[in-house]
Amino acid sequence: MTEARKVYGSLNSPATLKLLALLFELDVPFEFVAVDLDAGEHKKKPFLSMSPFGEVPVYEEGGIIFFESRTTMRCMAHQYGHKGEEALIDWDSRKQAVVSNWVDVEDHHFEPPALKLIFELAIKPSKGLGPDEVVVAEAEAGLAKVLDVYEARLEKFKYLGSEKYTIVDVMHLPNMQSLLGTAAKKLIESRPRVSAWCSDILARPAWAKVIDMQKKAQDHSAM
Repeated sequence: MTEARKVYGSLNSPATLKLLALLFELDVPFEFVAVDLDAGEHKKKPFLSMSPFGEVPVYEEGGIIFFESRTTMRCMAHQYGHKGEEALIDWDSRKQAVVSNWVDVEDHHFEPPALKLIFELAIKPSKGLGPDEVVVAEAEAGLAKVLDVYEARLEKFKYLGSEKYTIVDVMHLPNMQSLLGTAAKKLIESRPRVSAWCSDILARPAWAKVIDMQKKAQDHSAM
């Protein structure tokens, strides 16, 4: 009997999209349970019983609940990620540590300025609001420093974690996709190795499945 796997999340949440991309990459079947963030479902008791900080996504498998996306992704990669040349994590502890370094970089250095730029340049304009140019300038400077590091790293390796595609590349997908839809895309396009890497990872079939999920949800809500 196959264990039931559920992802509770929002298709507007970058963290949810990262996990979905990984599960598609690993060919792990799951049921998606939408959590309405606008209605505050993530702050109500039923959801808080699974995620004490009221954050998405939550992953449930075999009665075990995971509520931190990067930890969940590490676990899924260890459990399901060994598919020959396409293994998303390496058994070698030293190689795992290298990937973990870059996971931490994505978490602490890349995502904070990326999310600020996405909010200022995409989310606020969609609500009829103008960006805070001071915040944009600071976030662009912060992101530029990170992308300079990435450019140097990608001179030596095809992907951030190693020569192979790993979970750290998966973790960049949603925010890279969003940044390319804003004026901040210049920061990516002006760095040839970062730009090529970005095009590569965004072309993954697993990511296309996530985009398809988003589109179908948007089409359904527009009906």
